[in-house]
Amino acid sequence: MSDKPVCVRDFEHHAKRVLPKAVFDYYFSGADEQESLSDNVAAFSRWRLFPRVLRDVSRVDMSTTVLGQKLSMPICVAATAMQRMAHPDGETATARACLSAGTGMMLSSWATSTIEEVAEAAPGGLRWMQLYIYKDRALTHSLVRRAEEVGYKGIFVTVDTPYLGKRRDDVRNRFKLPSHLRMANFKSPDLAFSSKEGYGEDSGLAVYVAQAIDPSLKWEDIAWLKQITSLPVVVKGVLRAEEAKEALKYGVDGILVSNHGARQLDGVPATIDALPEIVEAVDGQVEVYLDGGIQKGTDVLKALALGAKAVFVGRPILWGLACEGEKGVSDVLQLLREELHLALALSGCRSLKEVDRTLVRRSGHVSRI
Repeated sequence: MSDKPVCVRDFEHHAKRVLPKAVFDYYFSGADEQESLSDNVAAFSRWRLFPRVLRDVSRVDMSTTVLGQKLSMPICVAATAMQRMAHPDGETATARACLSAGTGMMLSSWATSTIEEVAEAAPGGLRWMQLYIYKDRALTHSLVRRAEEVGYKGIFVTVDTPYLGKRRDDVRNRFKLPSHLRMANFKSPDLAFSSKEGYGEDSGLAVYVAQAIDPSLKWEDIAWLKQITSLPVVVKGVLRAEEAKEALKYGVDGILVSNHGARQLDGVPATIDALPEIVEAVDGQVEVYLDGGIQKGTDVLKALALGAKAVFVGRPILWGLACEGEKGVSDVLQLLREELHLALALSGCRSLKEVDRTLVRRSGHVSRI
């Protein structure tokens, strides 16, 4: 890149210039009218920060833990599929960048690098496995077992995708993987999303999900997942307080407040707006995380103040990967780290323990002060 990016949006603009249109559209797009896609970002502006002053912020400690594992900062990498479309090194580059940054990476079931390749690329790195529940439960079990065998530290099970949301750009582009790539964790062409027969007039991924992913998924399947693994299980895709409480009944170890990057059901709330009621519902019994719409350090701070233990970042990582591979991912993580450090200091917080609900208020309440 000729000019040094100074914000996440700079990385996005460069990625749009260098990626094939169908690839950028796949990474960027949301469902239907993309109302929730834009609101995921805009919603952070509805929350205002109320900083403390005169707190001696000459030193700021951003370290934390997720599921008992230590992190240098509360910014983790979300599962994003098929990263070798962005850069030849794909998920292995992302894993190396996360190791260097001292943070964790969630690997997509639909990665273009295998579970084992990603583990080998960054020995000692912190990794979690994102899991779709396939119609073939033996296949699903094998993904969990493989992750366990090479040291992944948790399973994030996606619960909001019985079918794929309608992403209009993918339909227009008749999206499919480039011919030299495949979903690397699967052997058969159909499961590896590399069928030579094509997928007709629809998004190829929508056809794939309809054929392979189990739409009958229900809460009892979370109990089944807990039975087949000793790893912590986090449900990814909860937006309602009563479902957070239901998740607790089934023994989950965490909840990721997520609307799938606004790629499933359009018109759902922004995740930052859904977060407070989920945090209230679980009442400290499990950790709560957030993804969706995070563009800058103040977004992270607002999520932490509203009760998230950590946040997961997806698209910004893809933009960095598209720009300069491992270095690009490292640059994005470093940018967000520096922005969060500054936001904490300017808010009078010397550590994450000092971040609490009093730091943020909905903008509509400001005039009453």
